Amino acid sequence: MDDKEKIALISLLDDSDEEVVQHVREKIISLGDDIIPLLESEWEASFNAVLQERIEDVIHFLQFTFFKRKLLAWKDGKDQDLLEGMWIIASYQYPDLDFLKLKQDVEQLYYEVWLDVKDDQDPYDQVRTINNVFFNKLKFGPNTKNFHSPSNSMVNIVLESRRGNPITLGVLYLLVAQKLKMPVFGVNLPNLFVLTYKVDGLQFYINAFNRGLIFTRDDVNNYIDQLKLEMIPIFHEPCTHVEIITRMLRNLIVSFEKISEHEKVDELKSILIAFSDLPEK
Repeated sequence: MDDKEKIALISLLDDSDEEVVQHVREKIISLGDDIIPLLESEWEASFNAVLQERIEDVIHFLQFTFFKRKLLAWKDGKDQDLLEGMWIIASYQYPDLDFLKLKQDVEQLYYEVWLDVKDDQDPYDQVRTINNVFFNKLKFGPNTKNFHSPSNSMVNIVLESRRGNPITLGVLYLLVAQKLKMPVFGVNLPNLFVLTYKVDGLQFYINAFNRGLIFTRDDVNNYIDQLKLEMIPIFHEPCTHVEIITRMLRNLIVSFEKISEHEKVDELKSILIAFSDLPEK
C-alpha cells in the first residue's frame, strides 16, 4: 500500500458508519508503527475535529502497543541495560525520545564526576566526591514540591530539571558510579529506593534523595523496625534491573492516580501485570 492509498484509508476514519470506522481503524493498526508519521501529518493538515480525535486514538494505540512490546522485549532480553529500561519508561510520555541523545547526556554527567574522582580515594571519599559534584556542582536534588508528578519518573526530564524522585536520582547516581567501576547497586527499601556500595568485606548505603547521605546496615534495620515490618533479605541486598523498572512502573501508576489520569493508570496496570508475570484480577 503506497502513501496515497494510506491517506485515503485514514480519511475514512471520518465515516459516519461506526462499523466502517472500526474496520478502517483495525486496518490502519495492522500497518504497524511505520504509519504514525503519516497519521501525524494528516492530523496537522485536517480541520475536522472528529477526524483528528480518531487519528489521535489510533496514534495512541500504536504508540502504547509499541511501548509495551519494547518493555517486555527489554525484560526478556539478555542485557537488560538499565538506562535503556529508563528510556523505555520515559517513552510512554515522550515516544520520540532519542536514546542516543539520552546516552550522551548521561555520558556527560559521568565525565563531570570522573574529573573529580581520584583512583587512590577510599570508597567513602569516592562517594563523597560524587555527592559533591552531583548535588553541589550539578545541583541535582529531590522534587519535594511536586513529589508525585509523573515527570519525576522521566529520566530525560530529570536530567533537564535536575529534580527527581528517589528512584530516578538513584538510578542516575548508580549509572555514573558503575561507569566509574564502583560496586554500587540499587536496594528496594519500603517507601524508599536507596543504593548500596557492596564489595567483599565492606557494605554501606547511600540515599540519593537526601544528597547522597551515607548510612549503615544498622540504620536500615532501625528504619524497618520503625515501620514495624518483618526483616527480609531484599531490604539489605542489591536488586535487579527488572526490579528497578518494576518499581518505576508502580511509581508512575501512583503518580497518575494522584492526578486522576485513570486511562493511563489502567494502561500501566496492564503493563505491570504482563511485566511482573502477575495473574489477571
